[in-house]
Amino acid sequence: MSIISIDQICELKLCTPRHKSGIAHGNALMGVKEQLKVAELVVDNCRTSDGEVEGLTDDFKELEFLSMVNVGLTSLAKLPSLPKLRKLELSDNNISGHLEMLSEKCPNLTYLNLSGNKIKELSNVEALQNLKNLKSLDLFNCEITTLEEYRESIFELLPQVTYLDGFDQEDNEAPDSEADDDDDDDDEGEDGAGPKGDYEDEDEDEDEEGSEGGEVGLSYLMKERIQDEEDDDDYAEEEEEEQKAGVQGEKRKRDAEDEGEDDEDDDDDDDN
Repeated sequence: MSIISIDQICELKLCTPRHKSGIAHGNALMGVKEQLKVAELVVDNCRTSDGEVEGLTDDFKELEFLSMVNVGLTSLAKLPSLPKLRKLELSDNNISGHLEMLSEKCPNLTYLNLSGNKIKELSNVEALQNLKNLKSLDLFNCEITTLEEYRESIFELLPQVTYLDGFDQEDNEAPDSEADDDDDDDDEGEDGAGPKGDYEDEDEDEDEEGSEGGEVGLSYLMKERIQDEEDDDDYAEEEEEEQKAGVQGEKRKRDAEDEGEDDEDDDDDDDN
């Protein structure tokens, strides 16, 4: 199944920070068929309208990752049905409870981030018991974390959860999936193309000098072009000087030969 990457989604300008969500504009461009292919969607910092992100609908059937950080959510009542969703980022909102909607709309969640919300009591997260596949829960910076024996209570209330705030019951840190992906990419690079050489290092240095974002900017290209032209001018001047020096040398040589011939003629005249 073909999937529209999150980069492609961003190119449609679905939303802009601190403004009303513009996913609807992206939907108008993509159409339902394209929405069905989207697997990852980030709408961080979009503004919600009446408790929902405009344009986020049930049409995103294949969505597996959704990030709605700092969108002003106070409730999940209008969350669309996303049956394939596995990871949900909801940090830095104003959600205080009523999490039972998650098991109805996103029954296959394995990762849930509620950090920075208004979760205060154990009763606020009790509804998460119905998320049978939930393995990782983040409540960092929620008031509930100040409760006595907070961690023990959560693990007892939600036995299906393996990692709470990034650590298991033995304080072992949760594996970083992104880091694992990077390691896999490094291994592929070592097996396929061998270790990096000096040329690759030089290319990386040039990229860093060219632009902070890894792309070569127009000003950098103009600078390189000017430098090349200056180098060409310097080379041309050196070549011209060498040619002049050569001509002057030939002229001096011819003058010396002419003087030698004149001296011989004078000697012949004296002998006569």
